[in-house]
This record gives sequence, C-alpha cells and structure tokens, in this order.
Amino acid sequence: MRDDEPERAEDYTGPLDLPDHHDPADGVGDSSSPTHSVIDDALALFADGKTYAEAELRYQKSRAGYVSNRLKGAIGFAMGAFGVLHLALIALTVGAVLSLVPLVGAWGATAIVTLVLLAAAGIFVWLLKGRLDDIRETFDSGDSE
Repeated sequence: MRDDEPERAEDYTGPLDLPDHHDPADGVGDSSSPTHSVIDDALALFADGKTYAEAELRYQKSRAGYVSNRLKGAIGFAMGAFGVLHLALIALTVGAVLSLVPLVGAWGATAIVTLVLLAAAGIFVWLLKGRLDDIRETFDSGDSE
C-alpha cells in the first residue's frame, strides 16, 4: 500500500474532482447557487469547439509540414535512383554493342541493339496508348449518361 492511500474506508474523503465546498444536499432548489443557462452552455460548447478546431488545424499543419519535408527527401532519393538506373541501362546498351561487335561488326551490333531498343519502346508506347484509351473511354462514357 502506498503512503498516500487511506488505510481504512472511513479515511476515504471522496472523489478528487469535486470542489471543497460541494455538498450534494445543498443547492437543490436553492436560489443562491449559481445557475447556468442554455445560452451559457451553448457559448461554452462553441468555445470548446473553436479550441478543438484550432488545435486540429495546428496538428494537421504540422503533419503536412512533416510530410512535405519527407516528400522532398523521397523525391531526391527517387531522382538519384532513376539517374543511377539510367546509367546502368546505358552501360548495358554499350556492353551489348561491344559484345556483338566480334560477331556482326560495329555497324551490325549498333543496328541490332538500336532495333531491339526501338521495339521495346514501341511496346511501351502501345501499352501506354491502351491505358490512355481506357481513361478516355471512362470520361466519354460519363458524359453521355
């Protein structure tokens, strides 16, 4: 048992959140007790709501600032990864040309690698066109209804 806890039930003084002058028997029908009107309650509710809204706005602003800061870093890392990936693809292309040179010569190797890359680009453009057509159909069908 802690030192600040009462040892017996008789030592218990009641709830801690009640004011010292509170007596449940007093004030029932007593005109000297302070009264609160509905308007006072509504004004207090409005003030509490305003305080809550201001706190929520500050919280959301701080979250947005944090996300913005993290997003800047993420974009930087993504650009770095894209740059390194681009260099790796250039190295792969140059390596493919150099490895084909002994088999078909310099011009043949360049032509083969170029045609393969153009075919891959064509496939990506074809897939892109399909996605764009799906988007266009979505917006066209929404207007006709």
